[in-house]
Amino acid sequence: MDTQTWDALAASMRNAYTAGLGEGAVPRPVIMPLVRGELVGLIWLRPVETGKDALTGIAQLSNIAAAAGADEVVLAWETQDVAAACELPVTEPAPCLNLVHATKDGHTLHRFPYAERAPEGRATIEPQWLPVPEPQPDGELLPPVRAAVDYSFVPLDIDHPSPFGVTVVLMEEDGYHVRLTEAFAL
Repeated sequence: MDTQTWDALAASMRNAYTAGLGEGAVPRPVIMPLVRGELVGLIWLRPVETGKDALTGIAQLSNIAAAAGADEVVLAWETQDVAAACELPVTEPAPCLNLVHATKDGHTLHRFPYAERAPEGRATIEPQWLPVPEPQPDGELLPPVRAAVDYSFVPLDIDHPSPFGVTVVLMEEDGYHVRLTEAFAL
């Protein structure tokens, strides 16, 4: 992935988290698969129940990446939100927006910690972005994020004329929010 694409994806996630927190909610985990440097789209986690359903739901974010034959993925999630949903311990830094950039050969974890600031007279939270630590090649990932990254590069074995199209439809039916770029629109 070129630097311009990475910078655009990272900036869009920071903006989405700032807007989401301003509206009183942390955006759900999202995966952004790429094929030969071209963004396939954004796929947000479906509504999940705490525990096993959240673990499974996050891992299943990989389905469209696998169906598209992605050679890179970026997955974004908030530390405290995913830990709570999956009933896992919270790791530091928290709160923190995490982005992992992965290929089949490895991954790099990028962390964007923030402090939660409540502007006077408002019930919402505004993130105060803190200094960004150095990216961590092969940084430790939560189990469902690790699964989503790993499964993104395992081709789906679907007996259908359009494996990508049917995967998109099935994921949308399951409640995932799928927004494909024009190049990959059905």
